[in-house]
Amino acid sequence: MLIFLNGRFVPENRAVVSVFDRGFLYGDGMFETLRVCNGRPFRWAQHLERLQRGAKFLKIKLPFSPGKLLTAAGKLVAKNKMPDALLRITLSRGVGLRGYSPKGANSPTLVMSLHPAPAAKPATWRLITAPLRLPVNDPLARFKTANKLTQVLARTAADEAGVDDALLLNASGRVVEATAGNLFWVSNDVVCTPPLSAGILPGITRAVILEICRKLKIKTRERAPRAKELSSAQGVFLSLSSRGIVEAAELDGQKLRRTAVVRQLKAAYAECLRAETA
Repeated sequence: MLIFLNGRFVPENRAVVSVFDRGFLYGDGMFETLRVCNGRPFRWAQHLERLQRGAKFLKIKLPFSPGKLLTAAGKLVAKNKMPDALLRITLSRGVGLRGYSPKGANSPTLVMSLHPAPAAKPATWRLITAPLRLPVNDPLARFKTANKLTQVLARTAADEAGVDDALLLNASGRVVEATAGNLFWVSNDVVCTPPLSAGILPGITRAVILEICRKLKIKTRERAPRAKELSSAQGVFLSLSSRGIVEAAELDGQKLRRTAVVRQLKAAYAECLRAETA
């Protein structure tokens, strides 16, 4: 496997960064994960726009332009012969002086790596609600920062429970998102999802699903639910860049209802993915 590391394509066993890199020391960086189909990254512009906004917010200078990154991503896919994969872009502030101050960290680290696309199965996921809380209106929630300890601990709880993922609540006690995906549910044939102000990531796939709903004339609503509301919903699903739409079949050991609306959205999303990467 070849890795793109600071402008060079190197074998993965030589793709190393300093132990003093601030991404390793403090989680001082961010990342994006994209689905690659037929050799083309899906929704590249939207992912890069979020990466750019995040880099500006963190005051990290992107070492490559979006155009050069896209060219390099294409070469990485071709060199590894992986036209169907996941592409991860990782950006850190690089090496600086000891301590929290970013002074002296003037050479950011940028890595792009490819990973096998996840298997389609299981078709449905079992979920739990994790005993952790996300802050409300946290500006850092708008980006995929390199510090994801809350999500790591929530996923650890899911692993220990033998389920597929965990849902996180915010400080107001509302269910807001999964560890690596946005939350949706269907109520009275309306597709609902928590608002960005609830402390969630503005997911790229989340935005695609809302676009699809508008095209299909399916009503949508933004609000953050209590866990018991999900238990009585017509259907619950997650959106992830890696998998698209994943329907939930169980929450905290209770079976969830399933609806044709989710199947309709999954079909429409698959068609959108095919059309934009053909």
